[in-house]
Amino acid sequence: MRSSSLLLLLFLTFLVGVCEVQGASDFRICAFNLHHFGDSKSKKSNVMHTLTRIIARCDVCLLQEVRDTQGKAVPLLLSRLNRYDAQHDYKAVASERLGRSSSYQEQYVFVYRTDTATLTGQYQYPDDRPGDVDAFSREPFVVRFKAPKTDIKEFVLIPQHTTPTNTTKELDALYDVLEQVKTMWKTQNVMLLGDFNADCGYLAKKNRKKVRLITGKSLYWLIPEKTDTTVRLSTSCTYDRIVVHGERFARAIVPLSASPFNFQLEYRLTEEQALEVSDHYPVEVLLKDNAYNVSFNALLLSISGHPQKGIRQEF
Repeated sequence: MRSSSLLLLLFLTFLVGVCEVQGASDFRICAFNLHHFGDSKSKKSNVMHTLTRIIARCDVCLLQEVRDTQGKAVPLLLSRLNRYDAQHDYKAVASERLGRSSSYQEQYVFVYRTDTATLTGQYQYPDDRPGDVDAFSREPFVVRFKAPKTDIKEFVLIPQHTTPTNTTKELDALYDVLEQVKTMWKTQNVMLLGDFNADCGYLAKKNRKKVRLITGKSLYWLIPEKTDTTVRLSTSCTYDRIVVHGERFARAIVPLSASPFNFQLEYRLTEEQALEVSDHYPVEVLLKDNAYNVSFNALLLSISGHPQKGIRQEF
């Protein structure tokens, strides 16, 4: 009985220690639809300050709906980030301008901390799959990062901002992108993220069985259903999503960490002020760092003097 009590006490102490470390050391991946981010929005100092505070929380942040036709808004945002958070160095990698119409195009932009993540690959999906050419309005711009302090070490990110009227088809076509990237880069560690428009009127329940990204095996949708990722009080939809492929990647996620970041509540903004920033909340997830495995091994050693057989040492 005394042995069981000691085990419980040590285990609880371990959990408290891990929780204390999490806030400072876990690796945060974010996806944020900025709602027409370009020259006009970049001239609004209050908006740029809020954007800077949001993005500075993330080790890697996918930006969507970037419409920086003059090429000045993203460099200005990076400059603000590096002044605001001098402890880290921020860089960005961007897709080409994407869209079927020359009058409306967007870019995917990944902003990342160079001290915690290293860009090791990038790939603009050509969207020329036989029998399904031009499946996407904004075809994915795929990136690969090394993050040595995380449990997963290296991973691939596939972004997607679907066209609302074509959500079902584009989400299904993302499965083909996933399979190609897995083969091309010989990896199973893939995350898909972005404004999928994967809820409410854009993705009817009857259509979900047609989407291989939903029905496929080894795919984990991390943002819970019925989670509101929109700013407007008049809407409540889970448009923005994070999906990971494979059990290994799923185990490398901090449990229950995937959620929207309600910057309106956090920064005490009115709805009108928040909508100046975006009509979406960013979604985010934490990756476990090496401290999880190290701490768990230390716990086992303190109990028995040697690692326990049959106990999975990822926590």
